[in-house]
Amino acid sequence: MIRTLCTILAGLLGLAFGSFLNVCLSRWPESESVVKPRSHCRNCGRTLAWWENVPLLSWIALRGRCRTCQSKISWRYPLVELAVAGLWALSAWISIPEFPVLPVAEKEAVAGAVAMMIFSWLLIALAILDAENLWLPNFLTYPGIIAGLVFTTIFRAVGNDLFQPAHPIYFFWKRLGSAAAGAALILLIRWTYRLIRRREGIGLGDAKLMAMLGAWLGLSGALLSFAIGVMLGSLFALVVLAVPAARRQSDTWLQSKLPLGTFLCVGGIVSALWGQPIIAAYMRWVGLT
Repeated sequence: MIRTLCTILAGLLGLAFGSFLNVCLSRWPESESVVKPRSHCRNCGRTLAWWENVPLLSWIALRGRCRTCQSKISWRYPLVELAVAGLWALSAWISIPEFPVLPVAEKEAVAGAVAMMIFSWLLIALAILDAENLWLPNFLTYPGIIAGLVFTTIFRAVGNDLFQPAHPIYFFWKRLGSAAAGAALILLIRWTYRLIRRREGIGLGDAKLMAMLGAWLGLSGALLSFAIGVMLGSLFALVVLAVPAARRQSDTWLQSKLPLGTFLCVGGIVSALWGQPIIAAYMRWVGLT
């Protein structure tokens, strides 16, 4: 019962924080405040009524259009709200035990769920910003790296079951090394591409994102995120290339930029939720266990 109630509460909170994230995603690229002015139509500027700000329901009630100027409201708004709500509910369901346990363990489970919620919120924000603007801002990746190091180290210190036991100081340096290794992987690919093609191929923002994934997930989790991200990016590129218009403009397509950060974020979410079973299955498949 407690697990179900926490999952529902997390989902409802996710809708609210997803709605706030939509405000951030619209205003950050324009260097606007996320506090003032109040929510308004990006086309006609009319301030929205309270009932037009209800997550998900308002978009459905308005049929995806502003009631004044009838301009379309992007599908991004309900999708982001649903994504945050779904991931937060799933984080609560996975982290919180089904039956009552000791008070200390309950606090650890709740803290683990909160950490996963923060991580998923950051990844969704970065994924959308990179997809829409090819931008992975430092004000998200740098705090994300620090938060990953702090949260995971604290969990190790209290012996949370979500993580394997290890001495906190040793674990901190190990995670810091994982963050550095993740960034180094992207920097190596970036340097190699520049050496061969004589132009930039991967932005520094992707290196900082990989560092963030290493801080939260460890080196194995970051590498899994990278593998998933590369596969998704390659699949996306093949799908785009299959479009006739893209084939007619092959030179332009080859020079276009793909949001690698978006695919890395998707890989990070998959790795955070199901990384250990995937890695274990892979190890069995290659005969290492």
